[in-house]
Parts: sequence; structure tokens; C-alpha cells
Amino acid sequence: MKILVFNGSPKREKSDTMHITRAFLEGMKDASPQDIHIVDIIDKHIEFCTGCFICKRNGGECIHNDDMRSLLSEVLESDLLLFSYPLYAYGMPAPLKAFIDRTMPLSTMAMKKQGDRYVHVGQADCSHLRYMMICGCGFPNSRQNFEPAVEQFRLMFPNDHTIITVPESPMFNAPEAAEVTLPRLALVRQAGKQYAENGAIDEHLLAEICSPMIPEEVYSAICNGEITP
Repeated sequence: MKILVFNGSPKREKSDTMHITRAFLEGMKDASPQDIHIVDIIDKHIEFCTGCFICKRNGGECIHNDDMRSLLSEVLESDLLLFSYPLYAYGMPAPLKAFIDRTMPLSTMAMKKQGDRYVHVGQADCSHLRYMMICGCGFPNSRQNFEPAVEQFRLMFPNDHTIITVPESPMFNAPEAAEVTLPRLALVRQAGKQYAENGAIDEHLLAEICSPMIPEEVYSAICNGEITP
């Protein structure tokens, strides 16, 4: 499988969330060889979309001559798009959002009804693509935190998507937390293997991965400096 990973964290390989993503990819490689390309979005030259819609009228040619041209070509050559990013203001970091905005050339101005909403008609064939979101946050739980990012991802990619959200993710960069983070990464690796073999993750395994690693009140107290880890 050709996997294109968009690392949306400005921290690049030191991203808390990339610990989760790397474990997932290792699990996929446990099942079978994978062709993986990781793109650190922060290092790419991506101009902001101006909303001129020229790309939607001229066959997909954007007014900007930047890294998006090669990135969009690679998108269409891939099998799985994996978006890995930390939660910023209940959404994705700005560089990754700029990339998403610049996917405008993949569709036209024409609209069609899909279910109970309207979407733009594509001018590129994306039917072969699968989508994954792996998102971590620094809060103690997932409630009232990930919902906006999850809903946005579902609306952008309504078909063949898989979503993993992990609270307490700064612990993955804390060596002293290995007692709880290593078992969690082992579960993520198991999920990656399942996904590579079956195209899906067992719902009970997914729920365990997305749950807090330590009690919420303990994590909060550590973050607030009330107790020493």
C-alpha cells in the first residue's frame, strides 16, 4: 500500500502525535510491506488559498506555483492519506489547514447532492483513496475536545475514513511515563496491523486506544504541578 502521511505538527518528528502514528505504521508493516512517505507540512511552501476558484474552472491549475502541485500529484498516486496532527484550538494546525484549503483543484464549481447535503463534483479521481486521522491532545480526556476536528474530517472525507483520537498525548514524549505509554503504543501497533489486514480496526481496541492512559484527575494534577510524576 502506498501511504502518504501528512505530519501537521510544527514539531516535525518530535511531535507527540507522531509517536502514535509511527506505532500505527509499524503495525501496518507487521502485516505486509508498505510504501510510506512522511511529509512535514511545516517545511513545505504552501501559499494561502485566495478563494478565486480559478482552479475549479480551468482543469485544476492553481494561480500559485508552490509545493502544492507536487503534493497533489502524490495524493492522487497514493492509496491511503494519513493526517497526523495535534489538536490546535479544537482543530488542525494552521499549516495543515492551508494544505487542506489548497486541495480546491481536486473539484469543480459544479455541485451534486450527496445524502442530505451538497458537495462539489470532483475533477480528479479520488475514488481509490482511503483516509485516516490520528490526532492527539494535551487534555485529560476526549470529551468536548476532539468533536470539531472529527466532524470536519468526516465532512471532508465522508467515505473510507478511520479516526483515532488520543488524549494525554504529551506523555508520549515523557520517558518517565513509559510504564503507561509503551503498552498504549503496543495497542496502536496492533491496530495498524488490523487495519493493514482488514481495512478496519476492532471497535473495542479503538475505544481502548482513545481512552485516557492514567486517571484524568491525576494527569490534570501533574500538568498543574500539584503532584510530581
